[in-house]
Amino acid sequence: MELPKVASLGEYIRQQRQQAKISLRQLAAQAGVSNPYLSQVERGLRKPSAEILNQIAKGLHISAQALYVQAGLIEDREPHSDVLAAVRADVTLTGRQRQVLIDIYESFCKENRADTAQPPQSAEHLGDGPVHPLNGITPDSREG
Repeated sequence: MELPKVASLGEYIRQQRQQAKISLRQLAAQAGVSNPYLSQVERGLRKPSAEILNQIAKGLHISAQALYVQAGLIEDREPHSDVLAAVRADVTLTGRQRQVLIDIYESFCKENRADTAQPPQSAEHLGDGPVHPLNGITPDSREG
């Protein structure tokens, strides 16, 4: 992985930590790493593993995926979104508030994608079985 990507990861972690108003020591304790190690990560001198990134993300109350993208471990596959960019750039929100808004927005997007991918369900798929044309009895309403 490229060194500039790691340096930007450290800058991103520092920015998120400062916006969350937590000290380096507090984040190190929450992430289960030493203060010097986290300081080196923030300065771009160390490249943390995916597991450490996950722990740092939990400590910052942000998405681990955001850190993975910053670290170059995964590609940012979601389409560019002005909404996500605005939420991430808003310094008036805490890290936790940004993450909650992002999670809600992404859940709506995922739900809408799922709705457009599935054909409309008929009454038969909704549990209302077909009605027999002669006696009006559904297969589920028969006693057996």
